[in-house]
Amino acid sequence: MENQRPAGHSRLGIASFALSLVMGGVLFLLVVILGVLESTTPGGFDEDSAVTIILGLLVIFSLFLDLVAFGLGIAGIFQRRRKKMFAILGAIFSGFTLLIVVALTVVGIVLG
Repeated sequence: MENQRPAGHSRLGIASFALSLVMGGVLFLLVVILGVLESTTPGGFDEDSAVTIILGLLVIFSLFLDLVAFGLGIAGIFQRRRKKMFAILGAIFSGFTLLIVVALTVVGIVLG
């Protein structure tokens, strides 16, 4: 057998890495906005207001895209003859972001 070198970085891995960074930043920003809204509004924010509903939907959509980034990272890891650095980083970053959001949700439910 020939000594086969990796052909280049996995495109799935690059997409996973970029998407995980963007979605991590977006989710962080949304959590900060929701936290500021909760702490500055007397009695907490109104759960039926349009702003709260839109922010909640943005969080759900961002989590979905972060899950897609995780899937792309896993798929990039299993590609043959491709460098896997970006795929591994994308899977780690998106998995970490998902874990943090789930932990914040659990803490919010327990304390709320």
